[in-house]
Amino acid sequence: MQLIDTHVHLNFDLFQPDLATVRSRWQEAGVVHLVHSCVHPEEFSSIQAIAHQFPELSFAVGLHPLDANKWNCETADKIQTLASSDSKVVAIGEMGLDFYKANNYELQRIVFEAQLGVASQLNLPVIIHCRDAAPQVRAVLQEWQDDKGERVRGVMHCWGGTPEETQWFLDLGFFISFSGTVTFKNAKAIQSAAAMVSSDRLLIETDCPFLAPVPKRGQGRNEPSYVRYVAEQLARLRGETVEAIAAQTTQNACELFGLVL
Repeated sequence: MQLIDTHVHLNFDLFQPDLATVRSRWQEAGVVHLVHSCVHPEEFSSIQAIAHQFPELSFAVGLHPLDANKWNCETADKIQTLASSDSKVVAIGEMGLDFYKANNYELQRIVFEAQLGVASQLNLPVIIHCRDAAPQVRAVLQEWQDDKGERVRGVMHCWGGTPEETQWFLDLGFFISFSGTVTFKNAKAIQSAAAMVSSDRLLIETDCPFLAPVPKRGQGRNEPSYVRYVAEQLARLRGETVEAIAAQTTQNACELFGLVL
């Protein structure tokens, strides 16, 4: 059984002492590929180094919405330069809107749209972070598509929306990625959303080191090997086998990110 973890943060310091051991565990768990996300250009060199250390790792480049105040006239050029020069870059992001911890809507929107422009120029998918901002993210994407006459490709990562909000982004052509939050006891809306996403738009991730899934929740950092627990929960919610979920989400990840296993 093959699994793809479509969103990791392995460059964080807490992985450095035992990253090789962490890799051994994801290999034992059947994780055959990973997509490393990015929150700020300052991470570019560390993420790129890990991606070239491990053949099964691809990565994205971008600026997280909570770092929107760090955007400057050079940021787009840095993102575009690395994305166009390294074949291991498979997406732009993570980008988007987050009004859980910030309310600077206008600045976040400007930075979000600028990165959509980079992704469009390079014909790369986007990884979207959306927290307490589903209507606004939908509006930005819809306006972009209406104005540009082109559909944005990408994924709503670590999805936490309702079934109604999920349908908004499915209608816009997006993939929906579920993390360890779908295993949480009280995550009823997320679980309902996971049950209704069409099979050809479903992805899985850990978002490690955050959001360790049940049964690992509360036991320390999250890691890529735990993506299997997300797949198992999706299988339960959807009445499918974990093997079917693994096969479909692996196929979907390869389609979205242009991966060749």
